Amino acid sequence: MRLLSQTTRRLAGGLSRHRRRKLAGPAVLLIALMLTGGLFALFSPAQAETKKANDADDVAAGRALFLVGCSSCHGANGEGIATKRGNNYGPPLVGVGAAAVDFQVGTGRMPLAGPTVQAPRKKVSYTKEEIQQLGAYVQSLGPGPAVPESEEYDPNEGDVSRGGAIFRTNCTACHNFAGAGGALPGGKYAPKLTDVSSKHIFEALLTGPQQMPVFSNDVLTPADKRDVISYLRQNDDAPKYGGFSMGTLGPVSEGMFAWLVGIGVLVGFAVWIAAHTARAKKAVKGGQQ
Repeated sequence: MRLLSQTTRRLAGGLSRHRRRKLAGPAVLLIALMLTGGLFALFSPAQAETKKANDADDVAAGRALFLVGCSSCHGANGEGIATKRGNNYGPPLVGVGAAAVDFQVGTGRMPLAGPTVQAPRKKVSYTKEEIQQLGAYVQSLGPGPAVPESEEYDPNEGDVSRGGAIFRTNCTACHNFAGAGGALPGGKYAPKLTDVSSKHIFEALLTGPQQMPVFSNDVLTPADKRDVISYLRQNDDAPKYGGFSMGTLGPVSEGMFAWLVGIGVLVGFAVWIAAHTARAKKAVKGGQQ
């Protein structure tokens, strides 16, 4: 009888330990999930509320800046102002997004110094923080392209060869094969791209400023845009094997150089030779003529 009871206790103890081992894994997992959820509930709401408050502060500060520097052309609420002829004195900004603001204001094109055919690049009037606040306010008017993250326009991550093919297909008609810019009808021009930051090139492709077409992410993916930027940055660093580049404007500058310098030098030599040619003297009887 004693032997039977000892055997029963051993079997019961073995079964109990087996059950404990089977329950140990789920129990540890449950405790870990509870701890993770508790920490998330403790910190995440505070971070979300802080971000929301910061966004609201940026929108309020951006509106104050907008009313002072932008509303005279774009309207108090970004609705735009129409002229008597029905044209836009300042276009509406609803839906243009923070990326358009970052490009236009970050390159100094806005605010305009005066009415012109095309907004030229000039000294930036706002700080980076103020540009961010203006962008936050315009973004609040309607959904639009956001300011890209740094990895989206990092030229080191792009494909130079593929970017060159995209650029030659879509951009050289206006910007020249080397990104040196060019003239357009109506007194407008395509600006040069050699001294433009990678972020502003990405934003220009994304938003289509002025007469430039919009290359949205559905037309050119972010990877395509990054490849184009890589090609342009490679062009900036490439040595000029041909010597004097003459602005890399192609046949325009080269033809002008050929006419003014090449043919001009030849005409000069022809005039000099004609002026210094020896003249024959005819001897006549009884004297000289």
